Amino acid sequence: MNKKDNFIQDVNNGYQTKGDSIILGGAILDGEAIAEAHVKIPLKTLNRHGLIAGATGTGKTKTIQVFSEQLSNAGIPVLMMDIKGDFSGIAKEGKEEGFITERHTKINLPYNTASFPVELMTLSQQNGVRLRATISEFGPVLFSRILDLNDTQAGVISVIFKYCDDNKMPLLDLKDIKKVINYITEEGKEEITEHYGKISTATTGTILRKIIELEQQGADLFFGELSFEIEDLMRIDENGKGYVNIIRLTDIQDKPKLFSTFMLSLLAEIYQQMPEKGDADQPELVIFIDEAHLIFNEASKVLLEQIETIVKLIRSKGVGVYFVTQNPMDVPSGVLAQLGLKIQHALRAFTANDRQAIKKTADNYPTSDYYKTDELLTSLGIGEALVTALNEKGVPTPLVATMMRAPMSRMDILSADEIESINSKSKLVKKYSEETDRESAYEILNKKIEEANQASAEAAEEQTSEKQSKSEPSTASVVGKSVLKVVTSATFIRGVFGVLTKIFKK
Repeated sequence: MNKKDNFIQDVNNGYQTKGDSIILGGAILDGEAIAEAHVKIPLKTLNRHGLIAGATGTGKTKTIQVFSEQLSNAGIPVLMMDIKGDFSGIAKEGKEEGFITERHTKINLPYNTASFPVELMTLSQQNGVRLRATISEFGPVLFSRILDLNDTQAGVISVIFKYCDDNKMPLLDLKDIKKVINYITEEGKEEITEHYGKISTATTGTILRKIIELEQQGADLFFGELSFEIEDLMRIDENGKGYVNIIRLTDIQDKPKLFSTFMLSLLAEIYQQMPEKGDADQPELVIFIDEAHLIFNEASKVLLEQIETIVKLIRSKGVGVYFVTQNPMDVPSGVLAQLGLKIQHALRAFTANDRQAIKKTADNYPTSDYYKTDELLTSLGIGEALVTALNEKGVPTPLVATMMRAPMSRMDILSADEIESINSKSKLVKKYSEETDRESAYEILNKKIEEANQASAEAAEEQTSEKQSKSEPSTASVVGKSVLKVVTSATFIRGVFGVLTKIFKK
C-alpha cells in the first residue's frame, strides 16, 4: 500500500468505535482532506476530560460549538463558560454558505442547519439565570482555600463554621461571615474564648481583608440564596436534545478570583451531589471552561491542588471537563496529565519563547509517521486542528490533523432582543430571579447584640437607681443626724456646762 492508503487504514483502525460516537471532522494528509477517514470520538470516553488549545482566531470557538452540538444531539447536556460572549449563536439555526458546503464535500459529511436548546446564565446582574451559592455550601476547607489562608487562619474559619453550626446560624452570604468575624473579636470574644479557645485579632483582621478583596471582585452577587441546583444543568428537551447551558462571563474577565471561586465551587458541588457512574456508555454532563488560564494564573498552590484533585475524581461521576486556552502550557502539568482528548489548533511562533513553547507542546502529543508535529503546529489553517483521544479501551488514538466540520447553528452572537426572548421563555430564569434573604448569622447576631445592649442598659439603670436610693436619706433621718451632730458637738457641750455652773452658783 502507498502512504495515503496506509494513512487511511491507520486512522480508521485507530478511531474505530463499537459504541456511539461523535464525528469532529475528516483527516488531513499533506494538506489534503481525506474523505475516507473520519475522526470519531467515543461517547464512552468523554468523561476523561480534554484540552482545546490554539492561538486567537484559529477556530477554537467553532470547535467548541461543533463539539457541543454533537453532544446535545446525543442527549448530553453541556455547560459552557463563555468569557468572550461569542457562543450564544448556538441557540439559532445557521446559514448554509458556499465555503461550508465545500468543506463538508471535502470531508464527505452531510451538512444541515439546526438550533439547540439553550439556557443563558450569569454570575452578575446580566439578564439570565442567576447562579448563586451559600457560604455554608462551600464549607470551611474550600472557603479557606479560595481565600488562600494559612493553617492558622484556616483553623479560625473552621471555628467560625463550628460556632455557627452549634448556634444554628446559617452562613449564607459575605455579610454573614463578616458579621461573625466582627462578633467573635468584640462582643462575643469571651464566649468564643470560653468554648473554642482564644482567637487573635490579627488573624481575624487578615481574614476580613481577604474577604473584602473577594467582595470587591463581585463575589457579593454570587454568595447568597436561592442556591443553584445541579439537577437544573442536566435537562433534556422534548426532542431528546441536551440543553446547552451558557454562563455569560463577559463582565468578569478582570475578576479571575470570582471566576476561579465559582468554577471550583461548581465542580465540588457536582462531585458531592452526583452519584458514582463508573464506566457508563456516555457522560452525564460535559463542561467547557473557556480562557482557562484565568483560573490557573491567579490560583494559589493549594487551590491548584484542589482543582487537580477534583478533576481526577469527578470523571467517576460521569462528568467531563474540557479546558479551553491559547497555549497548552497555561494548564498545569498535573491537570494536563488527566486530559484524554486533545484538540490543538495552530500556534504562532513570533519569538524565541514561542518556538520553545511549540516544541514543548509537540512533546505532549504521540509521535506520528505522517507529521512533523512541531512544524505542523504553525502551518494549520483556520478550522484545522491536531487531534488525539482515547479509544474505548483507554488507549491513545493516532495523532491526526483534522479538518473540523462546520457548526450547524449560527456562527455569530445573539442580538439583545433574541437574548430577551430566550430569557422570557425560561423556567429557570423565573425560578432563580428572586433573591431571598432569610434570617441568617447577620440578623441573628445583630439581634443578639441588640438584646445584650438592652439588657446591659437595663442593668445599668437599675444599678444607678439603687445607688441613688442609698445616697438620698429620708427627712427624719437628716433632721435626726443634724440634731445628733449639734448635741454631740463640743461647742454645744461647753455651752450646756456653762449654764449649769451659773445655776449651781446661785
